[in-house]
Amino acid sequence: MEFTDGVPFSAFPVSPEILRAIEKQGLEISTPVQAGCVPPMLEWRDVIAKAPTGTGKTLAFGIPIMEHADPADDNIQAVILSPTRELALQIHAELEALAKPGIRCACLYGGAPIGKQLNILKRRPQIITATPGRLSDHVQRRNVRIGTAKTVVLDEADRMLDMGFVRDVTRLLDMMKQRRNLCLFSATISREVMDIAWIYQRDAAEVTVRARDGNKPDIQQFRMDVASNGKADAIAAILEETGFDRCMVFCNTKGSAERIAYFLRLRNIQAACIHGDIPQKQREKIMRQFREGNLRVFVATDVAARGIDIDGVDIVFNADVPDENQDYIHRIGRTGRAKRQGVAVTLCGDFPSRIRADDIARKTGNIITPVRFGPDGKLEPVT
Repeated sequence: MEFTDGVPFSAFPVSPEILRAIEKQGLEISTPVQAGCVPPMLEWRDVIAKAPTGTGKTLAFGIPIMEHADPADDNIQAVILSPTRELALQIHAELEALAKPGIRCACLYGGAPIGKQLNILKRRPQIITATPGRLSDHVQRRNVRIGTAKTVVLDEADRMLDMGFVRDVTRLLDMMKQRRNLCLFSATISREVMDIAWIYQRDAAEVTVRARDGNKPDIQQFRMDVASNGKADAIAAILEETGFDRCMVFCNTKGSAERIAYFLRLRNIQAACIHGDIPQKQREKIMRQFREGNLRVFVATDVAARGIDIDGVDIVFNADVPDENQDYIHRIGRTGRAKRQGVAVTLCGDFPSRIRADDIARKTGNIITPVRFGPDGKLEPVT
């Protein structure tokens, strides 16, 4: 079923303490994906939800999970699997803000010390958010027993399965024999997602939220042709002209991300990058600085393109044209949130990049306007 409108959170049959936690976040009306997913999940039904990035999927499964959670039961009651540690941490933070008294949440992900996570598991968390690889590791070491989980959520399911976690995910699902519902949340319903649905779900409620005018981010999109060695200059010049304070830059490779961040710092612009080789503690520190407004430019490879929900991003740069159309959508989706207008600029360093950018515009249905620096140094459309 397709959902286009939300409903008041007070319309959901949930406890007053859950409603108070929602109100504390300043929320009154649910998003369409929340309106579509909360009622069937409260009834313990399986759900398969297709919804654009940034539509409030965490609350869509977080509300039913917390409503079902029993503080008197020390066993694991729900497991949420995430493709990346960044998304896992974000989901964990949102669940903790929603948790009823006596409900303990834990987050397990690779790149963090096993010993520290063991101490967290000793506190008997009932809700676990984890990356599949790290949870599998803990299960194999017998640090945690997930067989008691009643609700299982695969968030960003398409991305998770595309990243090669199919075996880990299916092995974990097979261990959770007491599961009452399995919920798949995904931006696209790929063949791999459908395979999981066919095997593990029964009579799932199907929820579709399309990227329409009401929920589609308002993002002005531009393309600029610039030499590869001039991309940092172009970013610096655009930031100077616009005065934007919060900027994300996406690159295809670790080397490109490091170069862009380095050359921006040379131009006295606060910039830092994250990629797969950056230690987890440093990555978390950089993300925290950006969230708190202490870092102007956050440079990343696509490890950060999915799931990271940072409000108030003014502009997104594609320093490299992404290889996949869906990556373009997820990258630019970091801006234009919460009804604010955003800006996305794709920098093309050669002819193949320009062809690729035009192909993305055609296949995704986006209007990407070519621009350049005019004689006065200001941006102007290419005529």
